[in-house]
Amino acid sequence: MSAWDWQVFCKDTATGEVMARCVGAGPRDITYFEWMMSAWGWTLSVALLALVVALLVGSMMGILRTTPSKLLVAVGATWTEIFRNIPLLVQIFLWYHVVPALVPPLKDVPSFFLVVLGLGFFTSARISEQVKAGILALPRGQRYAGLAVGFTLPQTYRYVLLPMAFRIVIPPLTSESMNIIKNSSVAFAVSIAELTMFAMQAQEETSRGIEIYLAVTGLYFVSAFAVNRVASLIETRARLPGMIGGKA
Repeated sequence: MSAWDWQVFCKDTATGEVMARCVGAGPRDITYFEWMMSAWGWTLSVALLALVVALLVGSMMGILRTTPSKLLVAVGATWTEIFRNIPLLVQIFLWYHVVPALVPPLKDVPSFFLVVLGLGFFTSARISEQVKAGILALPRGQRYAGLAVGFTLPQTYRYVLLPMAFRIVIPPLTSESMNIIKNSSVAFAVSIAELTMFAMQAQEETSRGIEIYLAVTGLYFVSAFAVNRVASLIETRARLPGMIGGKA
């Protein structure tokens, strides 16, 4: 067997026959390349939806932790501590095996959405810390100024604090966005057909681990790098005057 055989991606997944084209070669079973592209789509879908959940929930918890209410602070802190101190893989198994047993209606929920919730809530705990830090990094006078002009506390957060805080925390949010793509690989544990599961199954079927894992690694890199570039562009455009690297 040769050291490299990139034609493996043009093989029919059922017969192992090398097809003339890797994509759209006619009515047949898919090639490994088409399978890998489908798995990439599942990876991006899990990551994107989980990121939306994480941003919404994490922002809410981060805001609660900066309010004057001790009860709301406790709620936000409890959420954050619970979800950041349990390993991600354990949380995925809890969502897949335990939570549906405790909440019967969830037994009918596809495992895809349970993974999205598990990954989203896990990441929300980290985003909560970042949003909290961003708000607390602002001068205290910003909050008082908002209240002084007649804003309610929610309006002060919406119109004064959050627009500046989110600009401050774009760099750590970029890291979390990249991490959530990589962490989506845990979905293989509950049989989601994403990139890691593809790599494991394709390697077993073809015995071409080098080519399969190098290709999958490249797709993870491309995905994370694209997020990094987009976030860097957003950071440049949204940077507050006076921030490091911005215009004074």
